[in-house]
Amino acid sequence: MTKTNIELPNNSKLPAFVQAIQWIVAPLSMMESCAKRYGDIFTLRVSPKRTPIVFISNPQALQEILTSDSNKYFSAPGETNVIFATLLGEYSLMSLGGVQHQRQRQLLTPPFHGERMLSYTKVINDLTREVMEGLEVGKPFSVRDVTQAITLRTIVKAVFGFDEGSQAQSLEVFVNAITNQLTSPAGVAMLYFPGLRKDWGAWSPWGKYLQCRHETDKQLHEQIKQRREQADSSKTDILSLLISARDETGEPMTDKELRDELMALLIAGQETTATALAWALYWIHKLPEVREKLLIEIAQLNGGNADVSTLTKLPYLNAVCCETLRIYPVAMLTFPRRVEKPVKLCGWDLEPGTLLYGSIYLTHHRDDLYPEPKMFKPERFLERQFSPYEFLPFGGGVRRCIGAAFALLEMKVALVKILSEYSLLLVGHNEVKPKRRGLVTAPASPINMVVIGKRVNSNIGLNQKGSSILA
Repeated sequence: MTKTNIELPNNSKLPAFVQAIQWIVAPLSMMESCAKRYGDIFTLRVSPKRTPIVFISNPQALQEILTSDSNKYFSAPGETNVIFATLLGEYSLMSLGGVQHQRQRQLLTPPFHGERMLSYTKVINDLTREVMEGLEVGKPFSVRDVTQAITLRTIVKAVFGFDEGSQAQSLEVFVNAITNQLTSPAGVAMLYFPGLRKDWGAWSPWGKYLQCRHETDKQLHEQIKQRREQADSSKTDILSLLISARDETGEPMTDKELRDELMALLIAGQETTATALAWALYWIHKLPEVREKLLIEIAQLNGGNADVSTLTKLPYLNAVCCETLRIYPVAMLTFPRRVEKPVKLCGWDLEPGTLLYGSIYLTHHRDDLYPEPKMFKPERFLERQFSPYEFLPFGGGVRRCIGAAFALLEMKVALVKILSEYSLLLVGHNEVKPKRRGLVTAPASPINMVVIGKRVNSNIGLNQKGSSILA
């Protein structure tokens, strides 16, 4: 714990309860206001009963923090991530620290790298087409509903190898219900204030959540039991790979560890990518010049049928994805670091026990790094290369998102499939801003689009000059 007699950097004087409410309701504007007043470093109390937290948005300081996980000045503790433990389980990668975290990360890494990861390309491609084929030409649809359907079906297929059927659909229903229960302001408040977690039956918010979690747990444990009893080394779904994985001592994951990791994959593995994909479609169709440049580049792929190595290296497509993740990053903060030895950061002496968060959002909105940071400009990522401490949508260091490469692959494959086969327009001209959605950010208002036509050949037409239509 941080000693109470130690001066914390630019410590907000507002009552802790007021700060906590602000953090739950409007975290982005709260951080922007503090950055405008205090600069690169400031202290907030985002929960009345928790240790004050120091927020940092200086890339040099972030580099020192995120590359110092092993030098004993900073640690990446798991016990501070109690909110993730409540949501996902105490043995999920996000909830663990130290040796336990290192072990789980090593066991989880293989499915998300190399050829295994690229093998999911066809799954993403096919499921994107399946979801898009369910849309009617001329009938408006919610973009986020569509992208969430794509990412949820993708992660369920990747994790379990399910084809279409009752098992997949049932699991999707309960995962959606859990996600929606905890993404409203009331749901977020339950995560930050333990006193609100009262089970008064199925009609109470926490009771509904517990019921959905119970049903999901039943399905997860059934699948774990079934896979253990019917071990098949030829299966390449993530659950089968995790069951067969062994740590350095030859020990497998326990059922509880598997359950918590599966929950993390199902919730975090689809929610974040769905939001990023929705934002990408919004910006591409809001800005005609962005859309035209991207269509020209994709047209060179013979209708999107290029091999994955070519697709993932398209420079403008990559720039669009990076700018999407920069301007409104889904994750607002890095995972916390704790000071273990006295250290100076941004001109302040920090004592052991001080908790630090890297503000991804504020770093991505620095004028000195990204001129006109509120403008969507993919060209930024064509003109220069940003360091991992200037552009960090997936966090950094030992806590960097293990599914980062998978998320980017999913964004690119889905975008190419959608843009190469469908002509879309935005419904309305309203500017969409970000807001809190659970523990991450998402569009503050619905993004609605309409399919105006399907492309009939592999040569992408470029004659649609408009980017939106009125509602």
